[in-house]
Amino acid sequence: MKTIEVVAAIIRKGDKIFATQRGYGDWKDYWEYPGGKVEPGETPEQALLREIREELDADIRIDKHLCTEDWDYPAFHLHMHCYICSLLGESLHLNEHEAARWLGAADLRGVSWLPADFQIIPLLEQELGGQHK
Repeated sequence: MKTIEVVAAIIRKGDKIFATQRGYGDWKDYWEYPGGKVEPGETPEQALLREIREELDADIRIDKHLCTEDWDYPAFHLHMHCYICSLLGESLHLNEHEAARWLGAADLRGVSWLPADFQIIPLLEQELGGQHK
């Protein structure tokens, strides 16, 4: 099975996490953390900064590595590096997504996440100080 290496920005502002809704592909309308594929020659951190500029016209600071999630989708294996990040400015522009929301710990389970992204919700609930089930 083909492996795809991706990065995800878990953009945090206070007690909320930024989530984006896919506007294309097999998983259209599902929610995800913004990010994308690591290109040859890039570190995951370089890929994350580039992807967020491309997807959101935003600059971020990578605060810490949260986890690396592995997930088998029907057509490929996903290897996803997840980073807690902060915005360096206030503006976000959705270049690839159809919607976005700021979600608190109590709201994280209220949207239809991509399966790999859903797996890290317990870590995010801990990160945000909530233990919602």
